[in-house]
Amino acid sequence: MLIDSHCHLDRLDLSAHAGSLDAALDAARARGVGHFLCIGVSAENAATVKALAERYADVHCSVGVHPLDLQPGTAPALDWLLGELAHPRVVAIGETGLDYHYAPDAAQSQRNSFRLHLQAAQITGLPVIVHTRDARADTLALLREAALPQAGVLHCFTEDWAMAKAALDLGFYISLSGIVTFRNAQALHEVAQQVPADRLLVETDSPYLAPIPYRGKPNLPQYVREVAEFVAQLRGVEFEVLAEQTSANFQRLFPRAQLVGSQNVGPQPS
Repeated sequence: MLIDSHCHLDRLDLSAHAGSLDAALDAARARGVGHFLCIGVSAENAATVKALAERYADVHCSVGVHPLDLQPGTAPALDWLLGELAHPRVVAIGETGLDYHYAPDAAQSQRNSFRLHLQAAQITGLPVIVHTRDARADTLALLREAALPQAGVLHCFTEDWAMAKAALDLGFYISLSGIVTFRNAQALHEVAQQVPADRLLVETDSPYLAPIPYRGKPNLPQYVREVAEFVAQLRGVEFEVLAEQTSANFQRLFPRAQLVGSQNVGPQPS
């Protein structure tokens, strides 16, 4: 079984599946994807991702505010975040983190929000899903400062081995997306080869960053198979071995996510 450990099901381009999310998920299931983590990015979409996790037995969700979804000069309220995290289908905090590439002027607001999410992780013990771009030093500094009891994952990892090693030393997992399949991603290939087998996840980050051979097209959860097959080849292991290892890692990192057998997937009874 494969798991798409990071996807935005509420943002998918469903034109390839006649506008049907059911069909898109069925296409992924037909390719061996047994579970999906639907990611929260704002207060506005928290209700949407929770509803999707309630609808499908093989979908869980996270809740948080992405650094690029912050309202200028503000941070989410801790009480609001803790309330959202109490929902039984919510298994993680985020995505949160720092993105100085697109919003360098909002660095302080991003740091304040990131600290708040990390505080929620300290209170709840839930894992945190971290987005980081052009903010290596501050990301690692805030993670060290937080000293989380249950770390989390650096998702859609695009940095080099030095940053991966620093995150691993803090107890974090590394998740690889379709970017790892790009021909110019040599530094990321090294990361994919060196991350310990028990700290590795795969994801699509769909609808973004489709892997080769779909690069430039809308990404879909079914393409997590291309990511996993490429990573397995880089690591010199069978695809089935990598699929089972990354699925076991997902379950260890997100213990609230009770995985279901393939016979139980699909919309839950209303």
